[in-house]
Amino acid sequence: MLCSCQENIDWKEKPSASDLQFVQLAKSWDEGIPLGNATVGALVWQRDSALRFSLDRTDLWDLRPTDSISGANNRFSWVYSHVQKGDYLPVQKKFDWPYDQLPAPSKIPGAALEFPLGKLGEPNDIRLYLNNALCEARWNNGTTLKTFVHATEPVGWFVFENLYDTIRPSLIAPQYNKSGDSGNGDPVTGADLRRLGYKQGTVQTDEQEITYHQPGWGGFYYDVNVRWKQKGKKLYGVWSVSSSLSSDKASEETMQALERGVASDYSDHMDYWNNYWQASSISIPDSVLQKQYDNEMYKFGSASRENSSPISLQAVWTADNGKLPPWKGDYHHDLNTQLSYWPSYMGNHLQEEMGYLNTLWNQREVYKKYTKQYFECDGINVPGVCTLTGEPMGGWIQYAMSPTVSAWLSQHFYLHWKYSADNVFLKERAYPFTKDVATFLEQLSKVDKQGVRRLSISSSPEIFDNSIKAWFKDMTNYDLSLMKFAFKAASEMAAALQLNDEAAHWEKVGKQLPAFDVDKEGSLTFAKGFPYKESHRHFSHAMAIHPLGLLDYSQGEESQNIINATLKRLQNVGPDWWCGYSYSWYGNMKARAFDGEGAAKALKTFAECFCLPNTFHANGDQTNSGKSKFTYRPFTLEGNFAFASGIQEMLMQSHTGVIRIFPAVPASWQDLSFQNLRAMGAFLVSAEQKGGKVQQISIYPEQGGTCRIALPASMQRGEPTVSGNKGNVTREGEVLVIQTQKGEKIVIN
Repeated sequence: MLCSCQENIDWKEKPSASDLQFVQLAKSWDEGIPLGNATVGALVWQRDSALRFSLDRTDLWDLRPTDSISGANNRFSWVYSHVQKGDYLPVQKKFDWPYDQLPAPSKIPGAALEFPLGKLGEPNDIRLYLNNALCEARWNNGTTLKTFVHATEPVGWFVFENLYDTIRPSLIAPQYNKSGDSGNGDPVTGADLRRLGYKQGTVQTDEQEITYHQPGWGGFYYDVNVRWKQKGKKLYGVWSVSSSLSSDKASEETMQALERGVASDYSDHMDYWNNYWQASSISIPDSVLQKQYDNEMYKFGSASRENSSPISLQAVWTADNGKLPPWKGDYHHDLNTQLSYWPSYMGNHLQEEMGYLNTLWNQREVYKKYTKQYFECDGINVPGVCTLTGEPMGGWIQYAMSPTVSAWLSQHFYLHWKYSADNVFLKERAYPFTKDVATFLEQLSKVDKQGVRRLSISSSPEIFDNSIKAWFKDMTNYDLSLMKFAFKAASEMAAALQLNDEAAHWEKVGKQLPAFDVDKEGSLTFAKGFPYKESHRHFSHAMAIHPLGLLDYSQGEESQNIINATLKRLQNVGPDWWCGYSYSWYGNMKARAFDGEGAAKALKTFAECFCLPNTFHANGDQTNSGKSKFTYRPFTLEGNFAFASGIQEMLMQSHTGVIRIFPAVPASWQDLSFQNLRAMGAFLVSAEQKGGKVQQISIYPEQGGTCRIALPASMQRGEPTVSGNKGNVTREGEVLVIQTQKGEKIVIN
């Protein structure tokens, strides 16, 4: 039964200064207002004379296999032999070319809803209420639209009020089959959808319902359903997208939603978002950075759930332009997925982050099969570019099939354990996954009797692109840092589980690796004989600094010199060929070096120059102001979420085992605060600074245990007051050592 158009809804709008506000609808899909729940999503914009919702779902995929990634030559040793012979073209033909030339496997779009604007006219007030995850459009004549994607159900609602004419939605199907030249396209701009070779789907229109059914490759199909009712000046409607890869059925989802009613659904939606925003928050005096941060955390909440697929390049906002999304909307594990989850840890969103780890865990058998076939090793490696189901897609195989991908992914299991202090997770997930990774890497790192290491060629994303030069004869600092980290993490985890023999073994293996290579100025190189002397977007050579933390200021002068020299080299060589995410990453590294001015500058450049009006990261410099020679605009999300992590690193750090409050903020930031940022050890920390002096720090220990916190400079004079704690408090120089009890809040004044 269709819900009543007389249903009253208390929208409870909670405006904020960070809300997106415009005087007209965007005219391009990638500038639309984003709504989502990590399963389905929508972009609200205007195409020609229609208000358009671009509808998407994460598991809309063409999963046809890449035939070239098979056969007897699908082996790392075969690649190595061609590198040794200097005959690399056969490798490129087998692994690289299909990714560029074939349209699939690939993420595919859903459909679009359109409402004609001919009678309505164009709205003149568009707002995204971040706190409500609610988009509102207003017209001069009093007509309003409210639309939201339900936070926990695979449906989206739209509600028009004060309509002065009858309107009805149209469902616009992607053009998979129409006359004309489909062209070739490329992975960046996207291949034409017609190249997928689908039979055009069917659209069935009834009085108050439209259903679209689209068959895909190999028996796959998806459905889009929309139902609505207009009575007088009100129109309510609900849509859903379902995939044959899931048990959801779009028509059933919309019917059930209408039975629940929009008011009930919106109430449940707000319960989720209220809890989400209460998890953590920040307040900083720079309005540009504050707005960007709040929008990044909104997008993170729209793109991640415990039971969802990981965040892909565009998450639930696939291109709506008749083409496949940039880089096929796939899972890039050479940087993109990893950066996308950086803000989950300090942001206190470990539950949302679990969608990433659950997927990696559940696809282990796929990874083991790939590892055994391609690397001829036991253990786990993960394709650097893969499908929804974890299968390799090829591409520039130095990175798309890199030997150290799984080591970087294992860091996220490690970080989840460190920030949650969850020893059940450690025992059941983190250590088993990391042990499989370390087992694989140990085999690669072995040296034979002739002194030759099995990993005889190495790479550093994405240096020298996909040429034979991108294979280095000496181990790169990228591969080296990831191997060092994996063995170190495996040893630490084993020790925490009292598996002392295993801990000693992994420590011994790690110590057999060489030292990091540096140039004559002490700056990290790509590899021996290859200093960083040309601008590049991927700071793969500096992984040891951030995110791995193998080189840190806390280690003393030697590490500080390497960090300073590496950052100075990045600055001196310049950002000619940086992308937006490069600035975000650089901001994180500047924060780790306690350079608040430098961190803020880099992050502001990202926000002002590399983002579209809706805050989407467009990779290239949109201002043409010389911040990069990349001026294109393929939308991907990793730069957005790395930005949020950079802000967090400025406000708090705990990766060394000592919590530091406001470690990297500009001197001009006199008044600022944060609530419930999560520190390693499962400590939720809040702090406030006024007039340049920290007023109060509160710590909530989720698990209890020893908390080490460095007193800010303004608190180091005299003895601070520690209240609410029944355990011992001692002081070691600037560091307070507090024995906390689980659930007992501590306040430091």
